[in-house]
Amino acid sequence: MDAAHNPHGAAALAETLQSEFDFRRLVGVISVMGDKDVAGILASLEPAFDEIVVTHNGSPRAMETDALAGIALEIFGEDRVVVAPTLLDAVETATAMVEEAAEDGGAEGFSGTGIVITGSVVTAGAARTLFGKDPQ
Repeated sequence: MDAAHNPHGAAALAETLQSEFDFRRLVGVISVMGDKDVAGILASLEPAFDEIVVTHNGSPRAMETDALAGIALEIFGEDRVVVAPTLLDAVETATAMVEEAAEDGGAEGFSGTGIVITGSVVTAGAARTLFGKDPQ
């Protein structure tokens, strides 16, 4: 989880993911507040994620999923964007995506796959609540 909620924070996250890790497949779960520079955030994240799952974090301030998906499609392209109605659905979808990559990875399995949940402080907090104090 990361609370990147502006282009500068998203660029720092993307740079760190690319320079400090060696993911075979990295899926982003993203929900952004409607009053933010959504295109700037997504453009900053684009180089780091193989695919993204756009969703709604439950906040009334969050950008509606369809609008977020429209912007994401312009930046990531149709084959790299999946839409999920809730954060829980998005996490489950992203998990299935990395599990598929793990199966395709043979002996490497989950090595090199990951999920990053980001887009706002609210999104990171909602994800933390989903996982609880002691995630399994």
